[in-house]
Amino acid sequence: QSGARINISEGNCPERIITLAGPTNAIFKAFAMIIDKLEEDISSSMTNSTAASRPPVTLRLVVPASQCGSLIGKGGCKIKEIRESTGAQVQVAGDMLPNSTERAITIAGIPQSIIECVKQICVVMLEVGPTPQALP
Repeated sequence: QSGARINISEGNCPERIITLAGPTNAIFKAFAMIIDKLEEDISSSMTNSTAASRPPVTLRLVVPASQCGSLIGKGGCKIKEIRESTGAQVQVAGDMLPNSTERAITIAGIPQSIIECVKQICVVMLEVGPTPQALP
């Protein structure tokens, strides 16, 4: 439906990795559909609660550590701008993931704020472009 290639890791651990590939607009569409599905699942598991009492949707992005500086910005200005404009909570891990050159970015909030936040993160990463160690 989105036009993106989607790969979901094995379900033998508490967290699963979803990899999206394709044109930027197809990835955004697929991502929005995934977030909507997560929100739907949270809502159906909490049928007696109000929207205000539901926990926020939380996800983690895995990005090359070499691109985190551009994402954070000088003195944290870029990440602050993304937080303020989207309303999402964004946390960039200080340390790299075990045995990798990548860092985790944790994003929490309502679906629309998460979708907008990921779009803005992607825009920053596309502007910077892949670094030599991030290329396959």
